[in-house]
Amino acid sequence: MRNMAKGSFKVQVLQAREGAIVASVNRLLAEKGYDAMTVDEVAADVGIAKASLYKHFTSKEELAAAAMIRLLDHALAFLATLEAQPKATALERLKAVARWTLQVQLAGEMPALPAQNSTLRAALAANKTYLDRLMLVSDKLGEWITAGQKASQLNRKLPPELILYTLFARACDPVLSLLKAGGKYSDEQIVDLLLTTCFDGLCGHAKLRLA
Repeated sequence: MRNMAKGSFKVQVLQAREGAIVASVNRLLAEKGYDAMTVDEVAADVGIAKASLYKHFTSKEELAAAAMIRLLDHALAFLATLEAQPKATALERLKAVARWTLQVQLAGEMPALPAQNSTLRAALAANKTYLDRLMLVSDKLGEWITAGQKASQLNRKLPPELILYTLFARACDPVLSLLKAGGKYSDEQIVDLLLTTCFDGLCGHAKLRLA
C-alpha cells in the first residue's frame, strides 16, 4: 500500500509539473508568439531544469501542440455549456463562441502561432490528440452553422467552411490588439465591434451602441 501511495504521489507531481509547463507555454505564446519563445525560457519560467522539461516534452513543437490541446479542451468545455442551453438558437451559440474566443485573446490566454511554419504544422498534423480535439470543435461548429443556414440566420449563399474558417480567424484577429493598443474603447466595446463586423458586415444594417 505504501509503494502504491508513493507511486500515486509521484504521478500527481508529474501531472502538476506538466500542467505548469503547459500553462507557461500558453502564456508565453500569447505574449511573445511561437518564433520568439524558447524552450530555455519555458524551463526558466516554470523553475525547472531544461532536462526535466524534456522528460515531458521533447521539442518546442510538442510544447506548442500541448498548449493548443489545452485551448481546444477549454473550447470543448465551453461548447458543452452552450449545448446544454436547448432554447439557444444556432446563431446565438455561434456568436457566443466568437465572443469567447475574443475574450480569451483579450485576457492574454490565446496561443499565438505562426500562419506558416512547416515544422510546427507537421508536428500538429501528426498529433492525434490535437487532431481529434480540433475535429470535435469543427464538427460541433459545423452542425450549428448548418442549422443556422437552414433557419436563414446565416447567409445560405456562403459555403459552410467559409463561415467556419471565419470563426476560427477570430481567435487570432489582429484588429483586436490594434484597438486595444489605441486605448479608445473598453474590452467589452472591442468585442462588440468585432462581433458586429463578423456577423453583420460593414454595410451598416445593424445598429451598434458604444455608450
